Amino acid sequence: MRKTHEWKDTIFILLAFCIMILLYFSSSMSYQDQNVQPFLERILSGEPLKGLLEVVRFSYAGNEVSIQASGYAGFVEFFIRKAAHFGSFFLLGVFWFLGLKNKSSSYILAALLALLLAAGYAGFDELRQSFNPNRTALMEDVYLDSLGAMTGIAISWLMSTRGSNKKSNRRKLKFR
Repeated sequence: MRKTHEWKDTIFILLAFCIMILLYFSSSMSYQDQNVQPFLERILSGEPLKGLLEVVRFSYAGNEVSIQASGYAGFVEFFIRKAAHFGSFFLLGVFWFLGLKNKSSSYILAALLALLLAAGYAGFDELRQSFNPNRTALMEDVYLDSLGAMTGIAISWLMSTRGSNKKSNRRKLKFR
């Protein structure tokens, strides 16, 4: 059984590195290369839910986020970009945790290592963006990325402990 765990652990660690490579190349691209506003303007030309979304207004990294400030497509794109931040680091946290949980002495240590690796990479990624003239490095994105990783780690931990409790209950039933 341990061999199966070692193989799965290695796969999860390789997936974490794949996510990091994808993030590296994604943040090397200029904003213009990633701009989806023209596409959004085409598919959302009727501006669905505009009446409902017009009341949403908040500040992110010192800039106002609203339809009035960014236009409808820019407003929607903001949420797509931030969901991509959260989602990619969610996966990074999941893969690091699942890859490390059987290699460390406790789930707590695996969770801390996974969070440090993901949050550290988020900081590195934003630092790299600060050297790209067409990109903006934001500490708020590091926080969002870290929150995504933390959420992925927490859910993975809960699912792992839940799964191990079911297995131990099955073993108890078999050997009684």
